[in-house]
Amino acid sequence: MKRYTPFVIIIAVLVAAVAVVAVVLRTKKNGAEATLFTPTAATPTPSPTQSDTAQPVSSATPTQAKDLPNVSVTVEEFGDYQCPPCGLLHPELKNILAEYGNRIDFVFSNFPLTRNHKNAMAAAQAAEAARLQNRFVKMHDLIYENQSDWKDQDDPRPTLVKYARDLGLDVKRFTRDMDGAEVQQRIAADTQRALSLGVQGTPTILIEGQQLKAEVTNPQGIRKGIDVMLAKKAALHRQ
Repeated sequence: MKRYTPFVIIIAVLVAAVAVVAVVLRTKKNGAEATLFTPTAATPTPSPTQSDTAQPVSSATPTQAKDLPNVSVTVEEFGDYQCPPCGLLHPELKNILAEYGNRIDFVFSNFPLTRNHKNAMAAAQAAEAARLQNRFVKMHDLIYENQSDWKDQDDPRPTLVKYARDLGLDVKRFTRDMDGAEVQQRIAADTQRALSLGVQGTPTILIEGQQLKAEVTNPQGIRKGIDVMLAKKAALHRQ
C-alpha cells in the first residue's frame, strides 16, 4: 500500500490544482461582469421584431469573438435624440455594430427626457413615424447626425418633415403618424419599460438584459460587455 502512496498524493495534488484553476477562472469571469454591469440584472431585452430596427452594416467579426460558436447577443440602447452624449455615442455604436455584424441584435428604445430636452419628444415621434414606413434606421441616423440643426429650434417639425421628404416617405402619412396613437403608445411603452428597469439617464446600454454601468458606457466598455456576454453565451451553447 505504501508503494502507491506517492501516486495517490500526486493525483490528489493534480485534482486540487484543477479545482483551483476552475475557481480562479470563474472568479475572473464574475469579476469582469461585476466591473461592467450593475449588480441587479434587468429583465431580458426584447428581440428586434422588424428588420428595420437592426443597424449592422457589415458581417465582419472582431478578433475577440472569432473562435466562439455562432451565437449573438442583444444590445439595447435607451436613448434621447436631443441628448448630447447620445449624439456622441451614435457613430461609435454604428462602428461597433459594423464590427460585430450578426453577432449583435440591436434594439433602440425611446427614453425622451422632456424636462431638459424640449425637442426630444418630437424627434422620437419622427423616428417612430418613419418606422411605420420601414425607414426607422435611416431616420434614426439622420436625426442623430444632424442633432445640432434641430435641437434648439422653437419648432423642429419642419426640419423633421424635411428629413421624411428626403427619405422619400409619404409626408402626409408621416405627419399624421407623428401624432397618431401607435407612435404615442410605442414611445410610452419604451419609457415605462425604462422606468421599470431603473433607467435614470441616457444613453443607457443593456447587453443581454444586463445594464452597463454608467462609467463604462463608452466604446471600450460596450465592446468588453459584448465580449463577456458572447463568451458566456458560447459556454452555455457548448454544454
